[in-house]
Amino acid sequence: MKKVICIILAALICMAIAGCGAPSGSRQSPGNQGSSVDDVLNERMNEGKQTGDDSSGQAAKETSGDTQQANAVPVDIDLTKLSSTMVYSEVYNMVNEPGTYLGKRVRMKGSFAYGEGNGRYYFACIISDATACCAQGIEFILKDERSFPEEYPAKGTEITVVGIFDTYMEGKYRYCQLIDAVME
Repeated sequence: MKKVICIILAALICMAIAGCGAPSGSRQSPGNQGSSVDDVLNERMNEGKQTGDDSSGQAAKETSGDTQQANAVPVDIDLTKLSSTMVYSEVYNMVNEPGTYLGKRVRMKGSFAYGEGNGRYYFACIISDATACCAQGIEFILKDERSFPEEYPAKGTEITVVGIFDTYMEGKYRYCQLIDAVME
């Protein structure tokens, strides 16, 4: 009798486990509408184009210097218009899947950071997630040469950077960077 009960119980458990899984080949949960981060970003950027939203052009008219240069530059990906969670997610995607972003002009806002190594300085824009427990950053190389540290902001200062997304190899590691960048 105990064997029969154990067999029935085992069969019920197997059926329950098998019933909880998604159909084979499906990666979406029932509550997921199938929108990826890229889909949402493209949808938001297209909304601005369709409504004639020219907030970046308006901001450029109200500012001067590097700020005017950065805001006047048309971009493919504007991370400054996204929530902190979405920005962090998109930067994470950029770092882990850089091939889809190569050559795209990106605008991002974050904290200025720098480091020294291999006989040079590395400058980066660091973005934290919504809870500020995790951070991702992208290195940038300015279009116009500046003297460090005199012509750079203090570490931790909020900056906006616009540049062309690229990657490079240093040793056996691949790194992401924004080249020909303009910094606010």
